[in-house]
Amino acid sequence: MQYIGPVIGAVVFVLVMSLVREPTRRTINAMLTAGLTGVYMSGGFGVWELLFPVVAMPLAYRGLSSYAALSVVWLMHSGWDILHHLYGHPIWPFMPTSSFGCMIFAAVIALWFLAGAPSAIRRGLVRLE
Repeated sequence: MQYIGPVIGAVVFVLVMSLVREPTRRTINAMLTAGLTGVYMSGGFGVWELLFPVVAMPLAYRGLSSYAALSVVWLMHSGWDILHHLYGHPIWPFMPTSSFGCMIFAAVIALWFLAGAPSAIRRGLVRLE
């Protein structure tokens, strides 16, 4: 479940975001990526935790007009997740593999953004009839 759960969560995220029309979908996701930059502020790497937001925030801002930039932020977050899984503190202290799961979730989301964040509902993957 530690592998499948994050994938299911990412698919649900894609389906929910598919209900949001453009350009609002991109704007909301730019704000979400900006927020995720602070998730690990006390994650065990001390002052180095400040590095991720400094690098990711300009890309999150660029995400207001670019899904590719949002994809990069999610991929960076995925990389930061794996570092925390191996060397830092888990994102949820009560769940030791939470950073690993977040890494999977973030990577799947990044792939969707890399594809241009197409609507899974309008493309016929899910039909609302």
